[in-house]
Amino acid sequence: MPRLANFTAVSVVAAACLGAAPVHAQRTPAPKNAEVTIIWPTNGAVIQGGKFWLRMGLRNMGIAPKGVEREGTGHHHVLIDTDLPPMDKEIPSDRNHLHFGAGETEARIELPPGKHTLQLLLGDHNHVPHDPPVHSRKISITVR
Repeated sequence: MPRLANFTAVSVVAAACLGAAPVHAQRTPAPKNAEVTIIWPTNGAVIQGGKFWLRMGLRNMGIAPKGVEREGTGHHHVLIDTDLPPMDKEIPSDRNHLHFGAGETEARIELPPGKHTLQLLLGDHNHVPHDPPVHSRKISITVR
């Protein structure tokens, strides 16, 4: 009997380990004509001092804060000096992925001197990109 108990315990541990694969998130539908844009700064802009107002635009969708599940809405995420993340997982939250879950459409950003890239990615109520994803083109700016 103890052997069977040990075998069962090992099987449970093995099953738990096998089930530890990343879970893919359910994606929220987005209108096919939805667009998100960086209004300011413009591509190629030179920013003096490192602090600037980032202005974000959205067309054919609405803004809703994180946690608010409403059809045709989402909130902005700014990607700084990074590529688009996986589209079937929650958008990371770190210095390269800024979340604006309160529904902000503009934000004060501070970057160190040098060249930087900026891109917007709309996330749903759970910070997961929509299907199809709604993202801007990547722009480059220089901070002096």
